[in-house]
Amino acid sequence: MTETGTTTLKARGLSIRFQGRGGPVARAVDGVDLSIATGEIVALVGESGSGKTTLARALLGLEKPAAGEVLLDGQPLERTARGLRSFRRRVQLVLQDPAGALNPRHTVYESVAEGIRLHRLESSDSEGRSEAQLVAAALSSAGLRPPERLFLRYPHELSGGQRQRVLIAGALAMAPQLLVADEPVSSLDASIRGEILALLLNLRETLGLGVLVVTHDLGLAWNIADRIAVMYLGRVVEAGPTEEVLRDPQHPYTRALLSVVPEIDQMEPVVLHGEVPDPTRIPPGCRFHPRCPALADGAAEAAGVADDCRRTALEVLPAGGGHHVSCHLVAARQSSQR
Repeated sequence: MTETGTTTLKARGLSIRFQGRGGPVARAVDGVDLSIATGEIVALVGESGSGKTTLARALLGLEKPAAGEVLLDGQPLERTARGLRSFRRRVQLVLQDPAGALNPRHTVYESVAEGIRLHRLESSDSEGRSEAQLVAAALSSAGLRPPERLFLRYPHELSGGQRQRVLIAGALAMAPQLLVADEPVSSLDASIRGEILALLLNLRETLGLGVLVVTHDLGLAWNIADRIAVMYLGRVVEAGPTEEVLRDPQHPYTRALLSVVPEIDQMEPVVLHGEVPDPTRIPPGCRFHPRCPALADGAAEAAGVADDCRRTALEVLPAGGGHHVSCHLVAARQSSQR
């Protein structure tokens, strides 16, 4: 633990590269600073192909960085079997698809007990609880009560929401300080989504957990997150407190994503043309410029930054607090107001 009593997971200058046999190098994550601490919920938002899931996997030690590093409480992630074992007791993953993540041949009890057995948590439990008691406590924390009624049930006998809660219980059984939840409600009905989001908020309040929520849904982020990081083509382009970012979005990409959120009716929809570019062919300058409405409507030209948008690369945004934006047009406007 750190001196302030918090646990912090941080990416510093993190880059992830992929390359097929003799093919071009894909820069899936291309220089990112990001942090998540106990007691807060951070949303990592972006379209498919933005690199957010790859970044989450790197934060969990599942992808080896080409550059930069992952730190837990200021210490670099130790990529030995022992180091990763210790790390994964403190930082746990909640997968996107419970139907695919849960073994259909394992009961609920076996699914939750798997991690307890792997890490021998029963023998090290400070309260002297048995394996069954640890499983029951994890299921209860995930909102499955009374837990004993579910011990012998199989995934196909559960609702989608119950299966998602079992996945969360499996993570909670490790008594982690941080959770990384990859699209935790994308496969659930709307009526169940709110229950799972309420559960994550409750875990933050009752257990002091930190949660990184990976999502394409800005509406979800608004409802649950303390901070938000918007990712595009391997980079964070806007980040800060959720209220500030979503009530006053600065980056054209953030504005476009927010304009199509159903709960937001005061914004005109912004149509982005084309798809997220191939990460093997990242555009020069601002990587968003081929799709940027500010270039298309002449706003960047009027501000005198159109050439910079097309040619001049932007710096990596810091991981700390405050509202930060990676955009030549925003920088020009802020400079003119000083």
